[in-house]
Amino acid sequence: MTSSDIAPVLSVRDLSISFAGAEAEAEAGRVVDSVGFDLAPGRVLALVGESGSGKSVTAMSVLGLLPDTARVSGSVLLTGSELVGASTAALRAVRGGRIGTVFQEPMSAFDPVYPIGRQIAEAIRVHRRGLRGGALRARVRELLESVGLADAARIAASHPHELSGGQLQRAMIAMAISCDPVAIIADEPTTALDVTVQAGILDLLRRLRDERGTAILLITHDMGVVADLADDVIVMRQGAIVESGAVASVFGSPASAYTRELLAAVPSLGELQGDADAAAGVPRGDGASIPPVEPAPVDRREAPVVALEGASVVFRRRGAAVHAVDGASFTIGRGEVVGLVGESGSGKSTIGRALVGLVPVASGRASVSGVELGAAGRRERRRVRSRIGYVFQDPASSLNPRNTIATSIAEPLLLHTPLSAAERSARVAELLAQVRLPADFAGRYPHELSGGQRQRVAIARALALEPELLIADEPTSALDVSVQASVLELLEELQQRHGFACLFISHDLAVVRRLADRVVVLRDGRVVEQGPAAAVLAAPAEAYTRRLLAAAPVADPAAQAGRRELWRELEIAQAGAAQ
Repeated sequence: MTSSDIAPVLSVRDLSISFAGAEAEAEAGRVVDSVGFDLAPGRVLALVGESGSGKSVTAMSVLGLLPDTARVSGSVLLTGSELVGASTAALRAVRGGRIGTVFQEPMSAFDPVYPIGRQIAEAIRVHRRGLRGGALRARVRELLESVGLADAARIAASHPHELSGGQLQRAMIAMAISCDPVAIIADEPTTALDVTVQAGILDLLRRLRDERGTAILLITHDMGVVADLADDVIVMRQGAIVESGAVASVFGSPASAYTRELLAAVPSLGELQGDADAAAGVPRGDGASIPPVEPAPVDRREAPVVALEGASVVFRRRGAAVHAVDGASFTIGRGEVVGLVGESGSGKSTIGRALVGLVPVASGRASVSGVELGAAGRRERRRVRSRIGYVFQDPASSLNPRNTIATSIAEPLLLHTPLSAAERSARVAELLAQVRLPADFAGRYPHELSGGQRQRVAIARALALEPELLIADEPTSALDVSVQASVLELLEELQQRHGFACLFISHDLAVVRRLADRVVVLRDGRVVEQGPAAAVLAAPAEAYTRRLLAAAPVADPAAQAGRRELWRELEIAQAGAAQ
């Protein structure tokens, strides 16, 4: 029996959504326009597209979670029952009961006040009123164990802030499956996770599909995740479906130019073996020799902009010393981009914060522009900070929502330069032009810009003082693939134009490979491997680096199947070595 012979769990027909207002009354104002699809049991259907394409709005309409201003027409049948226009009571029975939901950011989805176990138990009580007391607690522990959380009792008693991102997402999945739903809506479930944790979450969702026959509606902008997990894919643009079909077919031979653009925008790890061969001078198939790959030119006669020598950062947790960074050593030369990679908790962001003076270095040495931070006085540290630009992961939270774009960009100029108001305005206009934003954006506020536009503003602010060092901490992880590609292109262009040193912190190894001259691999605060990016990411010497690479999904379903098996083998080997 084929999937087309199986009755769908969810059947959507002619779904259109607009929002109240003069513009929305027009057909052109629809945010979702005549969308239709079937979701079968035991299948994963991915909705993909750029931000604003309508994929999340489509999914939330299934659960009746759109605001009161939404105007929804068409049909959404859940095992034959109509959800469009259903009563509040009927929709409550569906949410968390017939349909489970896994959100992008579990820290925001869980209530910070209550333990994880209590929150899962509450979800069960709403839909399974007969379960109480010891039986309910046992069910919670069983659910946590089923999603790979071995220490279920501790997890159940923990508050959200006491767990890692991966543990929280597994707990969120435990809550989603607590009432045996026929379908799960997973809205960007791995966006904020590092590659190894992401691989584990995707493996868990795959197991739910295969072992429980759960239907999964996956919303994502990560084409590698689609290639790894999904059976079928729908590509959306401006609220409409532009292409749909089996993942292998759509990825292998996309019919739509827009789909081809999305796939082309994905940074690739597939070319790395060629880079490794080139780095080693391996002969080509025609017998000719490939010249060795040379790193980007860096003037080694100059002192490095960044120098870490056995640097350690220590935090106190419940009275115990925790080494967030433990004896790290590396340099960044003028005009050089160094990628800093590793799992969550490896110390990547702590190193970035230490270089800008936000956390102290407990031992060893850390210097920026020739100034040792531990020995510098207050005035000297302030001067060093003025030579550093910082781009954060989430521009929405790093830009003051009450300030105009001009005010945000001009703030470093106001603090560190004697420029007049007119001179600051002229510099803001120049910076907006450099990051390819219109001059009239100066008077707008952050909420009036898209995610990609806000990140360009953050880059402009970081470059305001013409820094010697730019620290970019996961600057593209929350962006869809086409916006990510444009931001990466911008960073490349600006780095080549200004020649600043750059510390690029990321869990996306393909992005690091595209930008970085050298790469430093961190694990538990220690540097385990470093060297030219082409060599390290193509032929890593350390098993840990190989695990990171194998865990990174690629936008090729056939290649990804092989990488998935390699990752599992390496995980088994790692578990065996740890015992």
